[in-house]
Amino acid sequence: MRDLKIVDFLAELADRRPAPGGGAAAALHAAQAAALLGMVARYSTGEKYADHAEAVVAVIAETDMLRARALKLAEEDAAAFTAVTDAYRLPKGEQRSAAIAAALAGAAEPPARVIEEATRVIELCELLLPIGNRNVVTDVAAAAEAARAALTTARVNVEVNLGGIKDERVREKLNIRLSAVDPAVARADWVTAEVREEINR
Repeated sequence: MRDLKIVDFLAELADRRPAPGGGAAAALHAAQAAALLGMVARYSTGEKYADHAEAVVAVIAETDMLRARALKLAEEDAAAFTAVTDAYRLPKGEQRSAAIAAALAGAAEPPARVIEEATRVIELCELLLPIGNRNVVTDVAAAAEAARAALTTARVNVEVNLGGIKDERVREKLNIRLSAVDPAVARADWVTAEVREEINR
């Protein structure tokens, strides 16, 4: 997936096939959010930003890492969902039911991790917003909005798998991870509101 041109990925996304789908799209939202924030950080280097150089360098390094991890999660999501469709093709019986439950638990993991990655991007938006280059401040909001889309898209892609997961411990752990979405969305909304207030003064 990482080697596809954008037009080719979108063609695959639009095709009548189970993967890539919403989970991969969520991961790519997170990757774009990290990339946007990395760009803002790179525009926030030099003598003018010397007082915050350590923080900016750290943001650059972490957003690069988050971008790579999110892209990997897009690929993992597509593979995990393919495992779900394979499990549903098995002959009916206990083995099929167990295989479906296991595959659904596996399919819930990549979007659950996207939630964690996107939440971290929003934290970095909050860090960079007051110290970053004001000429690209709207890109901090764009990063927050992309991360917001990652969060809410990933959430529904975890939720759709929950019903078929029989292991209560797995379900409980996933629900705990889902509980992080609303607070992170609220923080993304705050970042965007702060940027809009600044640019509309």
